[in-house]
Amino acid sequence: MVQRLRAPHPGWRAYADTVVVGSGVAGITAALAARQAGSVLLVTKARLQDGSTRWAQGGIAAALGVGDTTEAHLQDTLVAGAGICDEDAVRILVTEGPAAVRRLIALGAEFDKTAEGDIALGREGGHLVHRIAHAGGDATGKEISRALIAALEHTIGEIEVIDHALVLDLLKDEHGGAAGVTLHVMGEGARDGVGAVHAKAVVLATGGMGQVFDATTNPSVATGDGVAMALRAGATVADLEFVQFHPTVMWLGGAARGQQPLISEAVRGEGAHLVDGDGVRFMVGQHPLAELAPRDVVAKGIMRRMAETGEPHMWLDARTGVAEFSDELWRTRFPTIRESCLKHGIDPAKDLIPVAPAQHFASGGLRTDIWGRTSIPRLYACGEAACTGVHGANRLASNSLLEGLVFAERIGADLGKRLPWTETPVPVEAPEDVVDVLLEPSVMAEVQHTMTAGAGVLRSAESLDRTTDELERLAERGAEAPHLEAWEATNLHLLASALVKGASLRNETRGSHWREDFPESADRWLVRLATRLDPGTGKLVTEKQPLRSAEMDGVKP
Repeated sequence: MVQRLRAPHPGWRAYADTVVVGSGVAGITAALAARQAGSVLLVTKARLQDGSTRWAQGGIAAALGVGDTTEAHLQDTLVAGAGICDEDAVRILVTEGPAAVRRLIALGAEFDKTAEGDIALGREGGHLVHRIAHAGGDATGKEISRALIAALEHTIGEIEVIDHALVLDLLKDEHGGAAGVTLHVMGEGARDGVGAVHAKAVVLATGGMGQVFDATTNPSVATGDGVAMALRAGATVADLEFVQFHPTVMWLGGAARGQQPLISEAVRGEGAHLVDGDGVRFMVGQHPLAELAPRDVVAKGIMRRMAETGEPHMWLDARTGVAEFSDELWRTRFPTIRESCLKHGIDPAKDLIPVAPAQHFASGGLRTDIWGRTSIPRLYACGEAACTGVHGANRLASNSLLEGLVFAERIGADLGKRLPWTETPVPVEAPEDVVDVLLEPSVMAEVQHTMTAGAGVLRSAESLDRTTDELERLAERGAEAPHLEAWEATNLHLLASALVKGASLRNETRGSHWREDFPESADRWLVRLATRLDPGTGKLVTEKQPLRSAEMDGVKP
């Protein structure tokens, strides 16, 4: 029973050898790399710079410093991933990462330097050494996005860009392989409304699903459209239960919704302390690294202390006199965060900053092999939309930008080997048993409330059962007419349902998945949970799979 979003019939058509969906670090890097395989069409939901990449504060992790090694980076990543990482994928990340960063610099990205002219390296949670390259103090993502967009603008005639376009559904050929996408362009001109792009290959770099929860660090466009599209087309997703909640997001009150101000982990890397309302450093003694423990440990520590004290948030102390903090350090190292704090009436050099965990990063996504291939032929995924196995149960800080670079480049290399000898696939009409799905726009807010209450930082069988029941009830609220908000609500509902399926099945606490009723980890759960839509019933099916390293079962070249 194939599913697709209810939408008007395509009113226009275009062609490219490769269509890339998404314009963050992974999407633009993939588009630039795919030029070797032929023509490229880049589709982005809003403007080129409006994705999640520009919001990345801390930096990009790579073994660039004197005394650091790829083996040390690998070990820190594996420890953070809590047994669920694919070691071969991690080894690719850390070994190819330094060269990928240098190529980014060659494109024009400017990282902060030391007085001696070397790349300045910071430290974040889970890293045992300083290896975080940053730009503009705390504006790394903004600088990387700027450099990549500038590089893209120099490819006029090689890469066509369609902006303000929401991807709808995957087109497939008679053999079930990717043959393009349908999309809705929100603009005026020849390509307005719903259209179809035919292609030899599709690369999804559509980011995460941050809007599935009430409070998030993600921009409003992060509604998981690409992952939901691929799920409807029959692709496999994995590790969706591992949602990373950033420990230090500025607390703006219990009624705050949507994107919230992030207080980068790099602030703690410079020596800031977490304290409760009485000024007690509660992370000391909970982990050898205290405030610099992996993010899941710190988020749980904050939640426990909030439960013990009844306080709605904890505090981050980075006032003048704490470690090397001063007004000057705030102005030079963390100007963006300082500006955000001042906007909300907080002078971080003088005042404590109220913080609480909020949804930040999805370690899971479309299951891929080490070349970015999904379970559907010629459909690739990279960045936060993908599950390469690099992050495991908990992403190591600042590995995400590196993952976007490394695996997007690998996709380009694979396309260069395959597409020149690939016949152009012909999209076929949807089968007769296709089911059009579309939910009311109001479902989105209810999904967010439901997921926050029952599938957030703290989970249990009871809370997850309630969430499942509520999501099933919401699935009955069909929309009358297709439009942007209804499509987004439908996508988020599908991903929320898949996430809860995995979280309900994994009866243990591991990494960023915290079950109150199963507080310990168990070796029998050293498995990957894979979810797909059953073609016969149209229902989500979640299965245990052995942890694999370099290759995936069922991936066809």
